[in-house]
Amino acid sequence: MSKVKVGLVQMSCTANKEENLQKAVDKVREAADKGAQIVCLQELFTSLYFCDVEDYDNFNLAEAVPGPSTETLGKVAAEKGVVIIASLFEKRTQGLYHNTTAVIDADGTYLGKYRKMHIPDDPAYYEKFYFTPGDLGYKVFKTKFATIGVLICWDQWYPEAARITALMGAEILFYPTAIGWATSQDEATNNEQYNAWQTIQRSHAVANGIHVVSVNRVGLEQNGAMKFWGGSFVSNPFGNLTYLASHDKEETHVQELDLKLSDRYRTHWPFLRDRRIDSYQPITKRYIDED
Repeated sequence: MSKVKVGLVQMSCTANKEENLQKAVDKVREAADKGAQIVCLQELFTSLYFCDVEDYDNFNLAEAVPGPSTETLGKVAAEKGVVIIASLFEKRTQGLYHNTTAVIDADGTYLGKYRKMHIPDDPAYYEKFYFTPGDLGYKVFKTKFATIGVLICWDQWYPEAARITALMGAEILFYPTAIGWATSQDEATNNEQYNAWQTIQRSHAVANGIHVVSVNRVGLEQNGAMKFWGGSFVSNPFGNLTYLASHDKEETHVQELDLKLSDRYRTHWPFLRDRRIDSYQPITKRYIDED
């Protein structure tokens, strides 16, 4: 299909898992009713962002993938005829957990999952305590409406991840995300951080000649210490924003993408043609400090 309508669900969450799941279901239905064919939910949408603390009790939030949440969402996908991108806390086995995104096709079929490859460990983002790095590699999913690539939050900062996923045939890159500002922070720092976050993802659109869809959560969490900044957006293959969400409101937005634009931009700005793949072996080193 040349033209595809994508739905972005930017929402706030509570400590009630079932309440969050039902809210997501309602918003998927809302997006579908607005014409969405592929709907992307934000990172870890069934809970508050729990990685602000290292607390063993939070492992109780995890579930099998596929499992209860994908079963619920699969029914909605089939009911509405939409593809759903669902970021979940996966319990793989006892003591082994992943930050995982499931993809469900428009007939309710579970297509597979991507496990987050890059795991941060920063103040208020203690993800290494909870998540084992992904071991499935980078993934694309051939859905009814488009071949899509899914990366997750911290993966956003790595051009290698976007490049590889694009080279695998992704027509759209989706980034479910959970990132915010400390409420004690000054406005200048807030702006600098958000601009960097948006810019790096728009650069992936330009470098690879494909649409990028980034979906972030919104609202105050961590007892008011963290404001998740929303700002979800859609970038065309040349880095122009075609949609930009607010920093403080829930939004369910549907944006039409013309996938034929990739051929146009890749033809006129042939970055893929001019790649010197014979010269890139050093990228596999951690740091180039030896001959």
